[in-house]
Amino acid sequence: MKIFAQLFLSFLLLHTGAQSQEEPQTNLPRIVLSAGMYQIDTQLALTPEHRQVGLMFRKSMPQHEGMLFVFEQPSQQCFWMKNTILPLTAAFVADDGTIVNLEDMKPKTTNPHCSAKPVRYVLEMNQGWFAKKGFKAGTKLGGKPFEAR
Repeated sequence: MKIFAQLFLSFLLLHTGAQSQEEPQTNLPRIVLSAGMYQIDTQLALTPEHRQVGLMFRKSMPQHEGMLFVFEQPSQQCFWMKNTILPLTAAFVADDGTIVNLEDMKPKTTNPHCSAKPVRYVLEMNQGWFAKKGFKAGTKLGGKPFEAR
């Protein structure tokens, strides 16, 4: 019976579009966030599994896209870049959409990059995107996640 259950689970994973562990996630839900006059097409990493994979294995990402990691409650969030090919900047974001701090992250490293205070959201963008637009700590992002609860 145990073998049957394992085979059935394997069958389900193969035939329900589940991704292997070394493929990028490209089918996550999306929303649009705003940063000043700019709009960001944002993938949502809502589950522990989606947050764990994040932007790993992505070979490219359009400049107007990013990934928003959404946690259940504010706490100090730390990110690293193991298996991540793209250079990224992480914006650690408070509940009201205010950027707490920005951290540039080097590809394929395990150095921790942490929020300066407890946050619920982390927005990853191509490295340099925030700097080119003049965004820094204190800049406010807009969008559904940051509207009053």
